[in-house]
Amino acid sequence: MSSNAPLIYLENVTKKYPLEEDEFYQALNGISLKINEGEFVAIRGPSGSGKSTLMHIMGALDTISTGKYIFKGREISSYSEDQLAEIRNKEIGFVFQTFNLLPRTTVLKNVERPMIYAGIPALERAGKALEALKLVGIEDKADNLSNRISGGQIQRVAIARALVMDPSIILADEPTGNLDSKTSHEIMKFIKKLNDKGRTIIVITHENDIASFAKRIVRLMDGKIASDTKNK
Repeated sequence: MSSNAPLIYLENVTKKYPLEEDEFYQALNGISLKINEGEFVAIRGPSGSGKSTLMHIMGALDTISTGKYIFKGREISSYSEDQLAEIRNKEIGFVFQTFNLLPRTTVLKNVERPMIYAGIPALERAGKALEALKLVGIEDKADNLSNRISGGQIQRVAIARALVMDPSIILADEPTGNLDSKTSHEIMKFIKKLNDKGRTIIVITHENDIASFAKRIVRLMDGKIASDTKNK
């Protein structure tokens, strides 16, 4: 990939979901979008605007109906599920609203999970997981069960887990949706710091105040890009 090629390039992407008989629901309708290395982009829009579908496609969790998806210079539109799984595990760090942590498992073991799927040896896993927890400032919680820490700390664990494979992109889907406003802003300030250090961040949100932390805001409406503006 040349140094100025975008990390993500979507060209005229559509996504249709079958309904009954010959009917279908068109979630995305001609999306063209470039996201470059080091950007901090918020994808926002109301419920039903297509932002969740777009997130699933960018995160290689779903495939497009028509158009092109070029990820790091590779056309991945027709990749197999195994190939997409490899991209998800090695290239994209996911942070979800629901955290998706194992509740009766230690914080450290939760952060290790992506490395288990990648076949990384146990000793190396523990070391990398501790480094990731230091990055998010909660290495002292490594031995706590994940259902014995606060909501803000849980989200930091989820961010550490997303960072542990050193991904090209952090993809956060409504990352503060289950947190109070004070904790939400603390988490967004931390995500902004990650971007300041060079991480590429994509946040999916329906909230203006959360989107305002990003340097670029892409607004969706009815499966199309309604606006794409620089912030601040």
